[in-house]
Amino acid sequence: MAFEYAVVLTGGIATGKSSATMLLSLYGFRFIDADKIAHAMLDQHSEKIVSLFGSEFATDGKVDRIKLGALVFADPEKRKALESLLHPLIYDEIVLQSEVQDRFGKPYIIDIPLFFEGNRYPIKKSIVVYTSKTKQLERLMKRDAYSQEDAMRRIESQMDIEEKRKLATYVIDNNGDLKQLQYECDRVKDEILFAFS
Repeated sequence: MAFEYAVVLTGGIATGKSSATMLLSLYGFRFIDADKIAHAMLDQHSEKIVSLFGSEFATDGKVDRIKLGALVFADPEKRKALESLLHPLIYDEIVLQSEVQDRFGKPYIIDIPLFFEGNRYPIKKSIVVYTSKTKQLERLMKRDAYSQEDAMRRIESQMDIEEKRKLATYVIDNNGDLKQLQYECDRVKDEILFAFS
């Protein structure tokens, strides 16, 4: 049965999910990465992307994710069209990978950025990597060289981070430095292992 030992890792854009993932993987947690699956699905279905959005969004079977991202973040209808295509494909692949992981009988983590927005996965436990919206904006502008307006548009396309924090089973507070993040990941690791023991 899929998702029996699954814990979702989610958060907002630029809240530090990648850093938390790296630290949690050091504790031996296995991961399923929805973004990696999404990238693979985009390329596998590049001809559908071309028919939906135009030939300028794919070259030699590879989707131009930066160009496509700029389009769908600026146009909610186009984003909906992309999600209608991708989300069922991503879901099916995550179910397959989850069934494999469940056979180990140990908790594992599925990184799903839009877990709460989609309300698609019957997974009971979730980790939210949290940082204040101010910090989120600052990190996103620095990391991806977005203007404040572009960065804010991306942040606001997701559920508010404060709302996600309320829905979480576990919260990793990433408002501080790396040492604090290590402490937070260590604490959450212990809580997860206790919950599944």
